[in-house]
Amino acid sequence: MTIVLASRNLHKLRELERLFDLPHIQLRSALDLEGAPDPEETGVTFAENAAIKAEALMRFTGEWALADDSGLCVDALRRPDGIEVPGVYSARYCGRHGDDGANNAKLLADLDALEAAADGAPVSRRCRFVSALALVAPDGRVFHAEGDCPGTLLRAGRGSNGFGYDPLFLPDGYDRTFAELPSEVKCTFSHRAVSARAMRRILLELFPAP
Repeated sequence: MTIVLASRNLHKLRELERLFDLPHIQLRSALDLEGAPDPEETGVTFAENAAIKAEALMRFTGEWALADDSGLCVDALRRPDGIEVPGVYSARYCGRHGDDGANNAKLLADLDALEAAADGAPVSRRCRFVSALALVAPDGRVFHAEGDCPGTLLRAGRGSNGFGYDPLFLPDGYDRTFAELPSEVKCTFSHRAVSARAMRRILLELFPAP
């Protein structure tokens, strides 16, 4: 059984393969599919964006397709309408996609501005990473799984074993950031580990192991 993954990130593909641990199901990267779509992510939730990407790839290939959307949500920055920030804009928070340094700098600056507006009073730095997975069948059915990992945002980054906001994120119960923890430790409790475990149960229901 082959499922196409709406990502060109081979690291993400290998991570999901490891988390699923289902030898009878093979993930194939969109990197191998010439002309694979890269749809605009217009959803306001991670689940919506994951479904947009998976549905586009399913229509392109006619096969089962899987996609994920993930990011960081900071409590103090949540908008009055409930929209999470950076949320679905995590990868392009600074206005450019994938500029980790600029995204981190803007996030810290925005929290500093909140503290300044509060005359230096402490502002909550509680946050959580969120991962949403969407699996789309050739007949259009959509299966969702989601996971999160709560923590605290530091004032300066620590560690190099990560990407995105990992150096700033201190998960609850740990004294090391996501970028300081070994990958084999992080993958036991991270937001993607939680969503992958939930999706694994769905996959086993749909495609029982031989």
